[in-house]
Amino acid sequence: MKMERTVLAVSRGDGAASFHGPLVRALFVGCVAIAATSPVDAETAPAPLAIPLELGAIPPKDMIALAPDGIEKGIAALPAIVGDTMKRSGVPGMAVAVVHGGKTVFAQGFGVRELGKDALVDPQTVFQIASLSKPIAGTVAAIAVTRGTVSWDDKVARFLPSFALAEPYLTANATIGDFYAHRSGLPLAAGDDLEDLGFDRKTILERLRLLPLDRFRISYHYTNFGITLGAEAVAAASGLAWEDLAATALFVPLGMASTSSRHADFLGRKNRTVLHALENGRFQPLYDRNADAQSPAGGVSSNVVDLAEWLKLLLSGGEFRGARISPEALAPMLRAQAFSAPAPAPDARSGFYGYGFNVGVDADGRPRMSHSGAFVLGGATNMQMIPSAGVAIVVLTNAGPVGAAETVATQFMDFAQYGASTRDWFKLYHPLLLNYYEPAGDLVDAKPPTDPIPASAPTAYVGTYRNDYFGPASIDLDGQDLYFSAGPKAARLKLSHRTDDEFSVAPRGENQPFGSLSSVKFTVKDGKAVSFTVGYLDGNGMGTWRR
Repeated sequence: MKMERTVLAVSRGDGAASFHGPLVRALFVGCVAIAATSPVDAETAPAPLAIPLELGAIPPKDMIALAPDGIEKGIAALPAIVGDTMKRSGVPGMAVAVVHGGKTVFAQGFGVRELGKDALVDPQTVFQIASLSKPIAGTVAAIAVTRGTVSWDDKVARFLPSFALAEPYLTANATIGDFYAHRSGLPLAAGDDLEDLGFDRKTILERLRLLPLDRFRISYHYTNFGITLGAEAVAAASGLAWEDLAATALFVPLGMASTSSRHADFLGRKNRTVLHALENGRFQPLYDRNADAQSPAGGVSSNVVDLAEWLKLLLSGGEFRGARISPEALAPMLRAQAFSAPAPAPDARSGFYGYGFNVGVDADGRPRMSHSGAFVLGGATNMQMIPSAGVAIVVLTNAGPVGAAETVATQFMDFAQYGASTRDWFKLYHPLLLNYYEPAGDLVDAKPPTDPIPASAPTAYVGTYRNDYFGPASIDLDGQDLYFSAGPKAARLKLSHRTDDEFSVAPRGENQPFGSLSSVKFTVKDGKAVSFTVGYLDGNGMGTWRR
């Protein structure tokens, strides 16, 4: 049998090479490629259209080589990349760290901690990292798996006896891994609306049982309180509060002295940033964001120096300083567990989610793990790592999501892999991230009635109403104005009359960006309101209160 040279065809289209290798898996036996088509003549093969590759028998060796000195070029380019991105985005403060070869090879701060003040961001400056907390929570769980405290496939009900969801089968069978991979069937952002009204973690997790469910282990819905539920099961099995488990299992062993899962610790740091929300087209320091209720999913604060230590643990294969993750715990966390973005067409790539990590494969055949974090009230973060290249980057900002963090991280990874930036990433990311700022509510684009019907007497609406999911709410009269109040925060929203027994409210919060406008529709019988529905809280059909 004649031995053949393996080639990978490169098709040229829109400026980015696409790689096609449908026979690669079938052809490799040991280290020898066996021809499945006509022999390739080394003298006549069209060299410009074929790339000879020395590929291993199986992944991870069947990938394109890194560009020579690409990582060094990326590090040298980072200050300029950051400067350009901050100028285009308006982000006031940013910090970046790069890990390579088991070392922190770049750590630098840029800009200011708060607009209008002189304090500069440095590598030790602490940021709220938002959903970058999720891969950290996955790492803590992986340490617990390594210790034998839990397994990814342990059922949550084993450790949380009061746990329940709407379907008994799911209640009995949902695992820690199901919640970490967002495949439990809970709806998108389940429980976030309760957090907005000020409910604590225990109450929110208990009330998830009232929500409608999608298909178990087939559907994918990103949920802060799904991951929080999985993390609570890990904490219960460990006999510790989650915040203490995260500290003792990960932060303390790695020397992450500026990292915490408690908001009070963040507020106690002298060298910390302030959130900047995008309102009226510019960033402003307006809000505080206490994410303690969803701490495993969004409540961590840290700096790039500490997070670099965490990235070293992941890139080391699971052993670094005083922390250890076994291969059996690490591999499932960093591989695809759910379809987060199924390909819309046969020629498109799908997106996947592991246990707290986004997981994908780049055009050069290298798996990449990543995660972004975003607070609309004023923070955005991104981390990316390529284990086969031994490189990772983390970017923290003190401004709402506009694509700045993703731009810096992705542009650096371009250099690391290809030796140059492949495109204008900010131009790509910026409009995508602006979707976070789409106002909430059913009246955002509605025009006021031209001939409104008068409302009932104000006293017809006043009273206390009940709702099993959101708890009680009140409609009270203050002078001539009606107000809606609900939740422990007693979010008090003024009702503005639209027509008949319909009013509007303008909520503002993490999930209700600037410009949100929602209906409040009353049902009135015999001159007295018997119920009302709040549009912006009715996404899962739970937004009706009854007297």
